[in-house]
Amino acid sequence: MDTNNKPTPVTLSKEDMQEVARERVSEIASEFTKGFEFLEHVTPSVTFFGSTQFKEDHPYYISARALGGKIVTDLKYSVLTGGGPGIMEAANRGAFETGGKSYGLTIKLPHPQIVNRYISDEISFYYFFVRKVCLSFSSEAFIFFPGGFGTLDEFFEMVTLVQTKKVAGIPIICVGADYWHALENYIGNELLSRGTITADDAKLFTITDNLDEVIEIVRKVPPRFHASFHTPSEIKKLESES
Repeated sequence: MDTNNKPTPVTLSKEDMQEVARERVSEIASEFTKGFEFLEHVTPSVTFFGSTQFKEDHPYYISARALGGKIVTDLKYSVLTGGGPGIMEAANRGAFETGGKSYGLTIKLPHPQIVNRYISDEISFYYFFVRKVCLSFSSEAFIFFPGGFGTLDEFFEMVTLVQTKKVAGIPIICVGADYWHALENYIGNELLSRGTITADDAKLFTITDNLDEVIEIVRKVPPRFHASFHTPSEIKKLESES
């Protein structure tokens, strides 16, 4: 076995580690600053999550495209996605085709990300967690379509933020009932039954394939622009009232 091509381990001194940490913190802070500056110009919006794999003839793609259009025509909101293909493209496309604002928060990957062509404005991130914060920060609602590990990671983080009242009053809507009911059953059979969540926790999201119902759920939420996240003082107030 040829071991000549193995990477040589790098040992950093304490001072080197501190310098790397300072540089990393500076990079992260810069990404957050640029992300929030970008969001200052975003009108009230709805964020879509879902798989990159669905093509334009897939029922999920067709549904996301139609819903993206309805978000614009019925609510006059903009659509925010990760800017890639699949569900992201479908939602951006629906908004774009109906004359609405269609934003993409893309990610820098080792292999180039496919950026869909239905974006009216975009910003690119290196750090996934910074991008995730920006995707959720100013949204009026989170709409989830079926997806893989990334979609489920985003889904459970948003559910956790709502559960812990880090975000307030933002609906989590899951479209693609055949997919989401299986997850709902797992949550009930494994998490709720073992006492790791409460019955109320299991009701933090809505599953529906009725696009008009999705619109009505979002319509009932007062626009909050960039005030969706609680400050520490607001969290203390909520805790004292609970």
